[in-house]
Amino acid sequence: MNPRSIGFIGIGRMGLPMAANLLAAGHRVQVWNRSPHKCAPLVNAGAIFFDSPAALASHSDVLITMLTDAHAVAHVLFETGVASALPADATVIDMSSIAPDAAIEHARRLQTLGIAALDAPVSGGTKGAAAGTLAIMAGGHAEFFARMRPLLTSMGRPVHVGPNGMGQIAKLANQLIVAITLGGVAEALAFVRRAGADPKAVRDALAGGFADSRILQEHGERMLQGNFAPGGTITNQVKDLEAASAVARTLGLEAPLLHLMRRQFAQLIAQGDGDLDHSAIFKLASEGG
Repeated sequence: MNPRSIGFIGIGRMGLPMAANLLAAGHRVQVWNRSPHKCAPLVNAGAIFFDSPAALASHSDVLITMLTDAHAVAHVLFETGVASALPADATVIDMSSIAPDAAIEHARRLQTLGIAALDAPVSGGTKGAAAGTLAIMAGGHAEFFARMRPLLTSMGRPVHVGPNGMGQIAKLANQLIVAITLGGVAEALAFVRRAGADPKAVRDALAGGFADSRILQEHGERMLQGNFAPGGTITNQVKDLEAASAVARTLGLEAPLLHLMRRQFAQLIAQGDGDLDHSAIFKLASEGG
């Protein structure tokens, strides 16, 4: 499938490199963002800028959204004229991380207009977005996914995980694993440092063993350097953990580790650290008396 034009809404830390990879793959990319200046690097690389989301939608065979939360997605799709402006056979791919029930409702509303919908949140952070290696978890009709798979492959590794909403369920599972692992790595490195061992040497020693992980290597390095410049922010981590907690309640699942880490990350927000990278959970582990 080679769409004639791709609209991309949401040119932020993730959206910018994702849209750049679509351009690099030879796609015709059209962009809109609430802060227009953020689109400049893409326009310089050949993207077409539209001054309203509805105008962009009217010229897009595929519309990709990469926005902050479900409210922002619903606002752009249904309150700015986007959904009504899209061609009847268009496809919307929402790559934002939002609650599964919101993704299902957005897909229902779009499909009543004849518009195909996929929820396709991602994991891999800004590094994966830049490298085009994002894990892409897609929910929606298998036929829609098959048509969009070549396009999604320009940004990473897409996998179809089920009907609408299941992409978001997979992303929440991802965030649950990430949050718990971040907490474990932070606590282990703080433990090693407090005991008087060299945490960097211990981290190197664990490489290749059962305790090894990308989080130990990449985020562990951030922790030891005190480098908490945002890739994935604590605020977004809490948003996703709150969504996961809501789903767990509806499923009757206790999920004690999920709730523990949600409280831990929320504590960082309460002390003013919400805009830091989620590896800053190390600050709490290091401060523990």
